[in-house]
Amino acid sequence: MRDKKIRMLVPIFLLTFGLFFNIAYIQPVFDVGALMMAGVMCVLIAYAHFVINKFFTSGDKFLVTFVSVLPVIGIAVLYRLNPATAVRQVLWFIMGISAFISLVIILPDLKRFMKYRYLYLVGTVVFMAMATFIGETRFGAKNWVDLGFISFQPSEFGKIFFVFYLASSLQSFKNLKSLIEPGIIVAISLGFMVLQRDLGSAMIFAFIALAMIYATTSKVKYVLAATALGSLGAVLSYYVFPHIRNRVVIWRDPWLYAQNESYQIVQGLYAMASGGLFGRGLGFGSPEHIPVRESDYIFAVIVEELGMIFAFGILILYFLLFYRNIRSALKAHSAFTSLLAVGFSVMIAMQVIVIIGGVLNMIPLTGITLPLISYGGTSMLTVFFSLGIIQKISEEAV
Repeated sequence: MRDKKIRMLVPIFLLTFGLFFNIAYIQPVFDVGALMMAGVMCVLIAYAHFVINKFFTSGDKFLVTFVSVLPVIGIAVLYRLNPATAVRQVLWFIMGISAFISLVIILPDLKRFMKYRYLYLVGTVVFMAMATFIGETRFGAKNWVDLGFISFQPSEFGKIFFVFYLASSLQSFKNLKSLIEPGIIVAISLGFMVLQRDLGSAMIFAFIALAMIYATTSKVKYVLAATALGSLGAVLSYYVFPHIRNRVVIWRDPWLYAQNESYQIVQGLYAMASGGLFGRGLGFGSPEHIPVRESDYIFAVIVEELGMIFAFGILILYFLLFYRNIRSALKAHSAFTSLLAVGFSVMIAMQVIVIIGGVLNMIPLTGITLPLISYGGTSMLTVFFSLGIIQKISEEAV
């Protein structure tokens, strides 16, 4: 058993040192700092694997692997772009992996938390509304709050409360009347996202709600009704808000606005096309032409330098992560914990779909980070918290 656990770590260590050694080697002067970064990452990953495998032998062992590999890729690419940014991301990774482990160790039976429904409701509304009133606009969306000593996206924390609220309210579902209050909260949350022009978050919240409603009721008619209402809201938003209308226009014909509004989209497409199947090599691309390359458009950088095959491997990892998460949801012992796993699983999966769909210009572009890979402390902590909850559920589901 011990040999098997070690064998699981070997490929992660090889990937880590392979990426960072490549970055160090191509520098005019060999970059020892890159190898030090690789060493720090490996120590953190080994510690996380040791704790989970030593003290929680019955839970899902694959989650900790996914939360190791994806950040390694992201931090390596960030180090290639900007070493200072990578160092900050490592600090967020340390906090995130610590939160992941702490949740599994400290939290009692999650069913104890189902009774705080209205606390979750208040948290949801507060965090959803916060940026509307005291937020600042970045890249077209008013979804950031700057407190001076720290800046963050309130909607990232709102996702946590949103999933907990829906799980606690839907776990006692009896009839259509039971959906009235959750429906109102969902509508309010989406309304604030639209007012903040945060289209990506609006899409994610909508799909979380649809998935959790279907998981609760197993009735397609409720999902269709909710989808119809959401579609009506989307159409109204298109005609009411010029920002949303502009996003759709440049999505339909990005080449027409390649020198201004859709410059980011076009540069990302050029970069990915130049990368081809095998990429130009880590450190040999031209990511400086891609705006917001460290967060929103890091997937385009990955495709350009590491190739479409490597990027497809990342998508497979996300798919396997979603599969393991849903597997935990199906095996959970209570409706509350099962719904938590569904909500957080769909949250992460939709975040991947929305940002990669936008980068590939398959859907209108929105400012969403690629989970565990893009630069962003708030997003990193949110995803690690979500996966920590699912890891805990997998322990109880055995």
